[in-house]
Amino acid sequence: MFGVSILISCNTTPLPLRVAVNLWPGYETLYLARSLGYYDNTSIKLLDFPSGTQQVRVYRNNNLESAAISLDQALELATTNPDVRVVTVIDFSEGGDVILAKPEIPNLQALKGKRVGVEANALGAYIITRALEKAAMKIEDIQVVSLGLSEHERAFKDGIIDAVVTFGPARTKLLAFGAKQIFDSSQIPGEIVDVLIVQKTVIANQSKDVQTLINGQFKALDYLAQNPQDSARRVAPRTQVTPEEFLESMKGLRRPNLQENQQLLDRENPALLKTTQQLIDVMLANKLLSKSVDPMTLFDDRFVKAAEL
Repeated sequence: MFGVSILISCNTTPLPLRVAVNLWPGYETLYLARSLGYYDNTSIKLLDFPSGTQQVRVYRNNNLESAAISLDQALELATTNPDVRVVTVIDFSEGGDVILAKPEIPNLQALKGKRVGVEANALGAYIITRALEKAAMKIEDIQVVSLGLSEHERAFKDGIIDAVVTFGPARTKLLAFGAKQIFDSSQIPGEIVDVLIVQKTVIANQSKDVQTLINGQFKALDYLAQNPQDSARRVAPRTQVTPEEFLESMKGLRRPNLQENQQLLDRENPALLKTTQQLIDVMLANKLLSKSVDPMTLFDDRFVKAAEL
């Protein structure tokens, strides 16, 4: 019996730390960390998803331990999965999310009656709702066409839609095609936040892996700042854009460093809590959230406080 128990313990496979990621430029620091070898010989597995909607669905089915996701989607998840914890603020979108229109559509007001492609998730709905509010319009003033991110470029070029709420490679390619930008997230600063979430049980059982994941992300962020060209060369092919286009897409993001994250996630600092509550209020008012979430229970700063570069 003693020999058998030793054999079993020696062959125990470490639990994976599966991290869901979609094609948002801010999340590429995770892939840069992997490219630089920061996740070698670990249980960390980065998994590509075509959209945040699918990330939410798979997380709800307990097939993920972690995800890089927008804060509104984290709130959406928290209504059904109260074990969601935000452990890192990855970026603030301050120009990265846009509404692009046909060249003859000069502004948001001109969208009245037009077909607008919107990804069927809380983020897409939030952006179009807030943009229309800025123009004193309502969602009923436009024709919403539900589209996955992978469909944005083709639907626009084929004339299926007149405008689209988009980001990342699709944004870059459609601007090059001649689309006109009529709104971007810099007009609602601080409202579009991207975060790294982890299950509460994973924090308890795989804290070392979570710490390695976060350490690598911040080391990669520092490497990107010091070596932008090499960083872009490493990650741009994955998103099917050139290194120059990748660096251009990063200009629409504000990426908090480790010290800023320590302040943002500290419960004594009301800034992020206030932003989150405002987001909750807007989502509830527009029926983008089924019930309220207590932001005080959402954030966990232990890993950013213990992070080492």
